[in-house]
Amino acid sequence: MSIILTVKEQPSVPLEAESISPDVTATLTHDAIRALPVYLGKRQCRLEQFFAIEGEASDEIELHGDAAKVKWIGKEMSRGRIKIVGNAGMHLGSAMTGGTIEVTGNASDWVGAEMKDGLIRIAGNSGGQVGAAYRGSLAGMAGGAILIGGSAGLEVGMRMKRGVIVVGGLARDFVGLQMKGGTIFLMSGAEIRTGAWMFRGTIVSFRPLKLLPTFAYASSYNPAFLRLYARYLANLGCSIPHAVEDGVFQRYAGDAAVPGKGEIFVWSPRQT
Repeated sequence: MSIILTVKEQPSVPLEAESISPDVTATLTHDAIRALPVYLGKRQCRLEQFFAIEGEASDEIELHGDAAKVKWIGKEMSRGRIKIVGNAGMHLGSAMTGGTIEVTGNASDWVGAEMKDGLIRIAGNSGGQVGAAYRGSLAGMAGGAILIGGSAGLEVGMRMKRGVIVVGGLARDFVGLQMKGGTIFLMSGAEIRTGAWMFRGTIVSFRPLKLLPTFAYASSYNPAFLRLYARYLANLGCSIPHAVEDGVFQRYAGDAAVPGKGEIFVWSPRQT
């Protein structure tokens, strides 16, 4: 049985709620969950002041209502499931190492920042810095998968090392900034400066990109590893074109300004 949290009203300033995590609630009684600490600015409050609470002792949490001002949900979670029926605030799933987070609405900045494992699925749009490194940190996302159904903001996958990010809508500037590994799929392309200062890793776009001059065309072919990714993503409900009869990928290497050994693949459909 899930623990159900329902937003009573929007907080006046962003609410820091690291305690909304399956790792925290898995063994707690109903009264203990009601008393969990959250922070409104510098003031410590109880979780029940902002949420109506049902259930106890579960590693499955459902959050209903607009939580756009609720930060740090699922921080460092390692197990279980969080489902947010509505919007989510900043730092969703930050540094998570396992489990699943689903959002039926939109999410703010820093979704899955520095996550190690697990799955985050956003049905709507996200803010910037999806799977990115925090300011001053050398490494971003190191594993797991983030699926964004809509658009995404700046610096998706900044300094990521491993893992998979899929963006269904248009992504803004600096996708893969200083990327060190992992794979980013851009279903609707991106704005500008894609792969800037990219060291390693792979970016795949299914729409034309305006590439930096420091990326050089290498070849056109259908990589075998993308067939494996197609199977993996199909299990997550995401379909990507990859068959030879449907088109070919143009491969670009860079960023030569670093110099880097990254690669950007741009899908070119077959002309019928």
